[in-house]
Amino acid sequence: MKKITLFLSILVFCAATVVMAVPSKKTLTFDNSPKGVVTFSGKIHKDAGFKCKDCHNKEMFPKMKKGTVEIKMDKIYAGELCGKCHNGIKAFAAKKNCNRCHVK
Repeated sequence: MKKITLFLSILVFCAATVVMAVPSKKTLTFDNSPKGVVTFSGKIHKDAGFKCKDCHNKEMFPKMKKGTVEIKMDKIYAGELCGKCHNGIKAFAAKKNCNRCHVK
């Protein structure tokens, strides 16, 4: 019985650690674009009503780890990745709004 209790305690601790590892206020910085640095704000997207799973799914960003998906503007303009929402209808359009994301 003690082994089961210990195992469950460790499991709960690990699960809680994973959940807390990515707070809604997390920002990611992508600095490999010649157009300028892009900073992704989890808080801005959360405040707009989005949940992590809205973007982190097998079609868009399957893993919650920076660098696991190659982000190219061609894909975004074609309505993939960030372009699923940043199309001018659901959120500001990526086209002609470069400086909303890219900062030099």
